[in-house]
Amino acid sequence: MTSSDFLNPTQLSPALRRFVALLAPLDDARLESLARESAAATRRNFGKAIRLFAPLYLSNECINNCQYCGFSRDNAILRVTLDVQAVVKEARHLAKEGFRNILLVAGEHPRFVSSGYLEACVRALAAEIPSVAIEVAPMEAPDYARLSAAGAEGLVVYQETYDRAIYAEMHTAGPKKDFDWRLACPERAYEGGFRRIGIGALFGLSEWRTEATALALHLEYLLRRCWRAQFTVSLPRLRPCAGSFEPRHRLDDRDLVQLVCALRVCFPQVGIVLSTREPASLRDALIPLGVTLISAGSHTEPGGYTGAGREDLHLTVRGKEVSAGELAPDTGATGQFEIADERSAAEVATMLRAGGLEPVWKDWDAGIIGAAT
Repeated sequence: MTSSDFLNPTQLSPALRRFVALLAPLDDARLESLARESAAATRRNFGKAIRLFAPLYLSNECINNCQYCGFSRDNAILRVTLDVQAVVKEARHLAKEGFRNILLVAGEHPRFVSSGYLEACVRALAAEIPSVAIEVAPMEAPDYARLSAAGAEGLVVYQETYDRAIYAEMHTAGPKKDFDWRLACPERAYEGGFRRIGIGALFGLSEWRTEATALALHLEYLLRRCWRAQFTVSLPRLRPCAGSFEPRHRLDDRDLVQLVCALRVCFPQVGIVLSTREPASLRDALIPLGVTLISAGSHTEPGGYTGAGREDLHLTVRGKEVSAGELAPDTGATGQFEIADERSAAEVATMLRAGGLEPVWKDWDAGIIGAAT
């Protein structure tokens, strides 16, 4: 089986059949029963631990034209790529907030975000941040091997949508147009030595039940193919951003609860991620049901935590730099999207403890492997 075949299986596994059944419309009593089962499965497999992470945006430069993304090439936004010293400054700020798990995020622009630049960023952080993950343009396996050797141990890559026709419509320019190249990215990262891999779909581009089923098919395929890795799944919903793209298909709060619970029950040992895209009240309700990894106190723009890089801001329109005029001293780069939960990391940790859960800032250190060898 190739990385494309799983999307059109001739027969679903028992886990997938149950997953599809659990996505069918449920009345309140059945949804409440599913939520109890999901919460119990979460405690059984993960205890009360909730891992925390923070995204650190390196660059919002991008050569792709993606209709739904604030970083899209054609959007007229203020852009910047942080130098390595600025990245370290941002990371040290996050470390003071308690974070020991940082996700490096960047738009796709090889002139600004090369594999060499990423390797330098990872090496600069590896001595201070135990867990460094990346969410960047897909690469070849040897590139991932170099990043793994530099100290990165996690990869996040979302297919965005598994519907090929909608994918082609959404991605009109740039290397991201290649559906299959992106689809096989987790396998190349695994070949390159990554052992924490996160996948997901961006809900709002296509009908949610169909999208969720394809995501589950991909997950099941990867669990068999990349069996040494730990997997997480994220279910981000579209948020307001530059370009003003409007979601075409709605995934409402109740349906999101059902989707999280269905994933947990059918894939009990897979991590589920919930970001600050979602409002505080919904996050508080969802976390005990099946979530294992959350962000907090997030910014989606380069330099968002410390103001780093503001002296290098520039405005681009349709991929070309133009004059931005006089900028206010506190003007920052444009974010990828608006966050909904603006609580600080400390406030989120307090909420978790109040609910009987344990915020976990660090559960990985390369020294553990070194000591065991």
